Amino acid sequence: MSDLHPSTARVRDIFDDWARRGRAEGMETGHGPSARAGIEHLDLGEGSHYLDIGCGNGYTLRWVSAGVGADGRAVGIDVAPAMVERARALSSAFENVEVLLTAFPAHPFEAGTFDGIFSMEVLYYLPDLPGALAEIRQLLKPGGRFACVVDYYAENPESHDWPEQLGCDMALLSEAEWGAAFEAAGLEVVAQERVRYPLAEGAEPGWKQTIGSLLTVGQRPS
Repeated sequence: MSDLHPSTARVRDIFDDWARRGRAEGMETGHGPSARAGIEHLDLGEGSHYLDIGCGNGYTLRWVSAGVGADGRAVGIDVAPAMVERARALSSAFENVEVLLTAFPAHPFEAGTFDGIFSMEVLYYLPDLPGALAEIRQLLKPGGRFACVVDYYAENPESHDWPEQLGCDMALLSEAEWGAAFEAAGLEVVAQERVRYPLAEGAEPGWKQTIGSLLTVGQRPS
């Protein structure tokens, strides 16, 4: 992947560093409630084919593996080689799990492959967000769903300095703009909600409890 967009190359380097420093498992813990909420909206069942775009250490692949069964498939893609290596190692015992190194929207899949697609904290990094959403629609089977979770969005001011902190470009959209982007790509918005995290005992509430993660769910028309 030597021809990566400069912004994508920067994201690859960030997540490679995080994987090497053990932050992949921290993301699994930190994103757990909103990731599970998103996957619940996909209505996956026995034989379903599932894709996680930006799968990190592959935690959602392992979550859905049993539910989709031996006839199903749980596929993850990620741009960071160290994340892919970590995901493959942690998922080696799951026969219906596969992890690929690629920079979405590049991929090896045929149109209409997946019943459900999920993305956690990834789409705002992509240089061509409308093109990525259009490609997601193409990858879904008719009636298939895409669940997208973002913490970087207009209504969460606590996130607005993240591009400066990370040194990379990020697309800042409002809730309404995320919904409009889905619709423009041909995805019917069937749910949009804030996922607010439970408060740990003795802790002070932060933005995850008061503002929450933004979950948008789109469906390819049947």
